[in-house]
Amino acid sequence: MSEKRVYLFGNGKAEGKADMKNLLGGKGANLAEMNLIGVPVPPGFTITTDVCNEYFEKGKEEVVALLRESVVNGVKHVEQLMGLKFGDATNPLLMSVRSGARASMPGMMDTILNLGLNDEVVTGLAKKTGNERFAYDSYRRFVQMYGDVVLGMKPLNKEDIDPFEAIIQKVKAQRGIHLDNEMSVDELKSLVVLFKEAIKEQTGKEFPNDPMEQLWGAICAVFDSWMNDRAILYRKMEGIPQEWGTAVTVMAMVFGNMGNTSATGVCFSRDAATGENRFNGEYLVNAQGEDVVAGIRTPQQITREGSLRWAAQQGIEEEVRVSKYPSMEEAMPEIFQQLNDLQEKLENHYHDMQDMEFTVQEGKLWFLQTRNGKRTGTAMVRIAMNLLHEGQIDEKTALLRCEPNKLDELLHPVFDKEALAQAHVLTRGLPASPGAACGQVVFFADDAAAWHAEGRQVVMVRIETSPEDLAGMSAAEGILTARGGMTSHAAVVARGMGKCCVSGAGAINVDYKSRTVEIDGTVLKEGDYISLNGSTGEVYAGEVKTRPAEVTGDFAELMKLCSKYSKLVVRTNADTPHDAEVARNFGAVGIGLCRTEHMFFENEKIKAMREMILADTTEGRERALEKLLPYQKQDFYGILKCMDGMPVNIRLLDPPLHEFVPHDLAGQEIMAQEMGVSVKKIQDRVQSLSEHNPMLGLRGCRLGNTFPEITAMQTRAILGAAVQLKKEGYDPHPEIMVPLVGIVNELDAQERVIRDTARKLFAEEGVSIDFKVGTMIEIPRAALTADKIAVKAEYFSFGTNDLTQMTFGYSRDDIASFLPSYLEKKILDVDPFQVLDQNGVGQLVQMAVKKGRSVRPDLKCGICGEHGGEPSSVKFCHHAGLNYVSCSPFRVPIARLAAAQAAVEE
Repeated sequence: MSEKRVYLFGNGKAEGKADMKNLLGGKGANLAEMNLIGVPVPPGFTITTDVCNEYFEKGKEEVVALLRESVVNGVKHVEQLMGLKFGDATNPLLMSVRSGARASMPGMMDTILNLGLNDEVVTGLAKKTGNERFAYDSYRRFVQMYGDVVLGMKPLNKEDIDPFEAIIQKVKAQRGIHLDNEMSVDELKSLVVLFKEAIKEQTGKEFPNDPMEQLWGAICAVFDSWMNDRAILYRKMEGIPQEWGTAVTVMAMVFGNMGNTSATGVCFSRDAATGENRFNGEYLVNAQGEDVVAGIRTPQQITREGSLRWAAQQGIEEEVRVSKYPSMEEAMPEIFQQLNDLQEKLENHYHDMQDMEFTVQEGKLWFLQTRNGKRTGTAMVRIAMNLLHEGQIDEKTALLRCEPNKLDELLHPVFDKEALAQAHVLTRGLPASPGAACGQVVFFADDAAAWHAEGRQVVMVRIETSPEDLAGMSAAEGILTARGGMTSHAAVVARGMGKCCVSGAGAINVDYKSRTVEIDGTVLKEGDYISLNGSTGEVYAGEVKTRPAEVTGDFAELMKLCSKYSKLVVRTNADTPHDAEVARNFGAVGIGLCRTEHMFFENEKIKAMREMILADTTEGRERALEKLLPYQKQDFYGILKCMDGMPVNIRLLDPPLHEFVPHDLAGQEIMAQEMGVSVKKIQDRVQSLSEHNPMLGLRGCRLGNTFPEITAMQTRAILGAAVQLKKEGYDPHPEIMVPLVGIVNELDAQERVIRDTARKLFAEEGVSIDFKVGTMIEIPRAALTADKIAVKAEYFSFGTNDLTQMTFGYSRDDIASFLPSYLEKKILDVDPFQVLDQNGVGQLVQMAVKKGRSVRPDLKCGICGEHGGEPSSVKFCHHAGLNYVSCSPFRVPIARLAAAQAAVEE
């Protein structure tokens, strides 16, 4: 670990730079970099992410002692550059204290502004600036923020609003005013007193007067916030390791609330929702940063174009727009020009869409932050392709810029156009994050999570969201807020999560206590259905029908790039022609797993299957299987035809027979009636099929070897369908896969049945077909003896679901009983059924590939478990030398991108 714990920046110089993100966090590294490239940034210093880990290992007191000298020197550095003094009543310096992890975590950790104020300093600040209103506005903000973040002043019940907001509302109601910036100086002074009294009453803590004590309280509170519930949940959702820690940046305050020549805002170099190359953002005159993201006041647009669009969405007349909500381009043209030039400079420097925070203090522009902006899946693809066309990045960088799992958003359903034309529009807000969402109204995060866990679809409706609402936002289909603009917490977090969001719908009145929302006279209760259109900002009554999304031009172009660079190809897991067609449209080059058991559950098929199970003799089973044969052949015909010219890997019957019989009395009575036998006979057969551990019992190749007539029927069905297609001029490529082989003799016995059946069939039809016989490697013994098995198997397909189950000894059906505890205690980092265990299960895969190819050099190897669509597992398969991965149809684009990235990264 670096002994240097604090890095200074300011006045165009910096001890850090952009590539030190791991040590200085994203914010600290980019503040240093902006200094180095000539962007105006208030001076400050950054405490490293390593110190965060020390803080949780050694404790608060020891870390404060270790930091003391460096922090005091950091404060002196800022004092010198600003010509101000921290804690001084005549020439005061105020500070902001901000978090900054190496990965962006918007709103998840804490920030404190205006630090350094007390009753003496505020008087000096008012005198020095000649602006008493500004001084006391800053003071009440500081007490409110510090009281919340450091002293723990929170609402006592979820239905209650923030206790400070309750006091503000009371003061405003007494005067009959609506906005914070309409309060008089005396009202701001009384707020400070009321806030301090409320803090003492609720928390038992006195508000600290000593600025240095305030600073240490704030620094420690930011470190503490790394381990708050919302930060932990966000890290879990985004896969951010706990040991990364957060840095803390302490900066000189610059003030956007010093009057009408001051402002604060957030802007993006491109549209974070759509990806269009359009500078956009929001600002507020005479305000501080939290006002913009909290959504308490209606923010104004930065560009005239954005302002016109916003006014049209809100139904605001042009005269009203110009007088009440002018854009920065119109109201502060010189500042706008500087801002526009600098945002362009930053995007060109980082070669990526930037999300920036700025403050204008009495006509001077300062940048407080830049980072690569959170964006929707659609925007991610469009921005990568546009930057490629503009020559800012190359093809490989364009591929690496796209996050495989975010492609899922491009595949989400959209509203059906005809249904939309009939839909009743309740109101409009801002189209903060695109998509279509339908669900039942809920008002609280914990209710959203609970209803979602019950399988219900919900839309979370809030006055405004805060970081505490993260769990509910994650569970909801969509988010609707009364307040907040395109840069509010709800909008930024929703875009990052790929959730549909409509923000700033001013016509909605949310009442948390009665759990109702009133929209222009219509009252909706918790549980009523609404639909949101995150692309237009429209809110509809009831459920609006959706349809599958279409693949766009940028998306198609990205997929073409994937094909150019990938070595590993992607097949699909599909049991129906429809699924096969969906996957083929997404670029799948074959089927890696077609499960035959899913085909037996329709009416006539299940009857014949049960007849086969009931039969006591081979002849009886063959008679029943003869009835199944045409159905099976028809199923395989449809799938092979759909995947014409491509390999189709069909797994022979795998599950135990007990899965095909009813286990309840009513079902058994119906089966007895259909079969013309007694209920007792059915019950006896069900009882005889019962196994203590059916996953390790009579299934897979054990079933085929015990009842070879099942394998013979399935072989006739597969190859019969292929022969028919060949006669019709198609080019079928069937592969027959024997499941659950643990010893080569099992495969040998099954292969003989398959080859003998094929010979007879081809002789009868006068046509032969090329086909392969392979096996599924899903038992550890098969991986260990893969060189023996490869003598018989023409290909290997790794069934990593069962291979994980048998390697760990975890039942995948029962893992939920202990998995949450294992993840919480860090016994496991991830669920091994979702993310491939590369050290254990992966080692077996690598060993089997190596051993198999030692006897059959051209052995094709693939993976068809759930891991085939998980990006880190796909990359492992590339490095392990597999030929393909296979996954569900809607994961195909994700796997294709991950495969291309693996090749590029190598």
